[in-house]
Amino acid sequence: MKSRILLATLLALGSSFAMAQQAAPAAQGAYVAPPWTYKTKQLNRAEIDALLAKPGQVLVLDVRRPDELISRGSFPVFLNIQTADVEKYADYIPKDRTIITVSNRAHRAGDVGDKLTAKGFKIAGAAGSLDYEDQGGKVARITPPPPRTPQAAR
Repeated sequence: MKSRILLATLLALGSSFAMAQQAAPAAQGAYVAPPWTYKTKQLNRAEIDALLAKPGQVLVLDVRRPDELISRGSFPVFLNIQTADVEKYADYIPKDRTIITVSNRAHRAGDVGDKLTAKGFKIAGAAGSLDYEDQGGKVARITPPPPRTPQAAR
């Protein structure tokens, strides 16, 4: 009888320990993506790489702030128009190219993709530069210019 109680106790402790181990990554601050709510497709690394292999046909539209581009990097060649300004500067975005919209985790990019699709742009999908890196891709790092030094009075 004691052995059955001991066995049941050990099994209960073991299952609690196993569940705690499975929940540990979320508790440690691992990124958990919010649900995708956009019509624009969320691209994975293989899809992005396939599109980037056709540079004459694709435009990478990065919708992040300059400080995000510097701190997080981006794809080698991109057009940067911040999310709030995309509709204002839509005339500068070529309609003859397939567009990949980019943000950190693709959610702002998905929102912009939906807005541009409604205006007749051909959107391949939304990409997150951090997601791309998480999947083994490499983004280009941007080195900010050195601070300006005041010039001597003439």
